[in-house]
Amino acid sequence: MAAADSRPRSVLLAGGGSAGHVSPLLALADTLRARDPAIAVAALGTATGLEARLVPARGYRLHTIPKVPLPRRPSGDVVRLPRNLAAAVRAADVAIVETGAEVVVGFGGYVSTPAYLAARRRRIPIAIHEQNARPGLANRLGARITPFVGVTFASTRLPHARVVGMPLRPEIGHFDRAALRPEALAAYGLDAQRPTLLVTGGSLGAARLNAAMAAAAPDLLSAGVQVLHITGAGKEFPAPESVAGARYVVVPYADRMELAYAVADLALVRAGANTVCELTAIGLPGIYVPLPIGNGEQRLNATDVIAAGGGLLVDDAALTPDRIRTEILPLLTDPQRLTVMAAAAASVGERGGDALLADLVMAAYRSRTPG
Repeated sequence: MAAADSRPRSVLLAGGGSAGHVSPLLALADTLRARDPAIAVAALGTATGLEARLVPARGYRLHTIPKVPLPRRPSGDVVRLPRNLAAAVRAADVAIVETGAEVVVGFGGYVSTPAYLAARRRRIPIAIHEQNARPGLANRLGARITPFVGVTFASTRLPHARVVGMPLRPEIGHFDRAALRPEALAAYGLDAQRPTLLVTGGSLGAARLNAAMAAAAPDLLSAGVQVLHITGAGKEFPAPESVAGARYVVVPYADRMELAYAVADLALVRAGANTVCELTAIGLPGIYVPLPIGNGEQRLNATDVIAAGGGLLVDDAALTPDRIRTEILPLLTDPQRLTVMAAAAASVGERGGDALLADLVMAAYRSRTPG
């Protein structure tokens, strides 16, 4: 096969709804474009998801289809599903034709099922990336119709699964704590000599984390610990007063999470796949508080890093101010233990997920049937 035929001319990436789908999609898009600027890369999403803002902002064209939830229990959506799914598959097919896509890559969620079905109808190669340890319905379907299935965690159970890790933003893939730390400390007004706790519940925030930390703040500050707390937009609260120079910084969001990571010695977080993978990629120990709703995937996402010793698991209901005082505070004031945990976290991290997934996409393309 000629070298010119070894790469597709156009790739369509299907995923959206949340940062968990959109972030790896954009990371792969950037990698494909960096490898070969001649490859046309477009995305398939909905008009209302996070992708509607982030994909065009990154310079990629977004094709939209109707949102089709796959019902997990009996409801009116079951009755409407055949009609709604057929409309979404038609819209996905239009996007495939308009882009001239030679490979379709799905990241799960509402958008991927129609994309997989439209691609299969046209006999276009399909590659899949599953972010979570417990796969969703769309990728469980997709894995039945393609052997090119990349997963983030070794514990993920899907046919044909191969571990590629999580495609990460370049700022995380090339993270250099020592180089970023002076800028990060200055940006947040923090002291390089004090232990620092980063608290974040993701882009939407986490009420449980916010409330528990607000109540425990005086004890942390009195112990000389400083805190950078990213509450989520609209969930800010007045920052507690500094104690003997120890500051508690409250911000609604961080445009540059790499700076937040660079100041931190420990992170108190949810256990979304992207969060787990970013912390392990940079070697930052975490206290993981899985979201107590959904299908339990967040608890599974943190399994490997916790088993390695790079993090601790706390149930949502168990994250109380007293738990922070008695368990998290002593950890923050034990630099030797934090160093050991950081190395353990890094031991299960993967910074090359974007390149490995791009390789999988190329393999899917090369598998196509000529003609």
